[in-house]
Amino acid sequence: MNYNYFYLITIQYLGFRYHGWQKQPQLKTLHLAIDKTLNFIFDRKKTFKTLATGRTDAMVSANETAIELFMEEPILDFGVFLEQFNYYLPQDIRVLSMVEVDAEFNVIQDATMKEYVYVFSHGQKAHPFCASIMTTFRDALDVELMKTGAKLFEGTHNFKGYCSKVSENGKYIRTIDFCEIEDNKMFSASFFPDTSYVFKVRGEGFGHNQIRMMMGTLVRLGNNEITLDYISKSLEVESTEVMEYIAPASGLILNKVEFGHK
Repeated sequence: MNYNYFYLITIQYLGFRYHGWQKQPQLKTLHLAIDKTLNFIFDRKKTFKTLATGRTDAMVSANETAIELFMEEPILDFGVFLEQFNYYLPQDIRVLSMVEVDAEFNVIQDATMKEYVYVFSHGQKAHPFCASIMTTFRDALDVELMKTGAKLFEGTHNFKGYCSKVSENGKYIRTIDFCEIEDNKMFSASFFPDTSYVFKVRGEGFGHNQIRMMMGTLVRLGNNEITLDYISKSLEVESTEVMEYIAPASGLILNKVEFGHK
């Protein structure tokens, strides 16, 4: 198919009721919801394709991510299109902005930075409404120790033990530019616990389940099941250690994506 027009569309969504991004038979996915909405708007008369900058897993949300829309015909009025798109999208998906890009732009390869956050609390049973974007670890955790552990992930390390579905050709030596646990000042609600936290990670790219395994490892640290030295050694090039705990998906949010070419 020859596409002549290309658009970068920024979106956000609550992933709690979706089985991830990728289309799957008989399952409600984000990609399916977006393409069904576009088909409705175009009245099935226009040929298009959508491609995401990355595929989030089931129940993972996005505060700001992007898709590329490929079209045979141009979209003449961005304002009207975005108004229609938001009107017909499900209420847990929203379009934020749209720009035209050139044919050389690649929504996957041109992503130069991704920032994820993992929202969590601990030591209590939280209000059930929290479950869509926050994980509550019911045991009391040593958060100060976890903050120290988070800084160990910064820099260039071997993250093979922190990834699922590993392969011989996978890229596991990766650089994390920023990694920190801080008080949650990003999200608030009347039913949130008095104290909650955000695990924030920033880098060019991450392996499958990498952030959730990093979070799971910090939870084990906060439970005094492992030590700081264990984490340091697990990141060494020769390490064969495999992390055994993947933190729940619903606390994970793709917070923002930056692109180096448009």
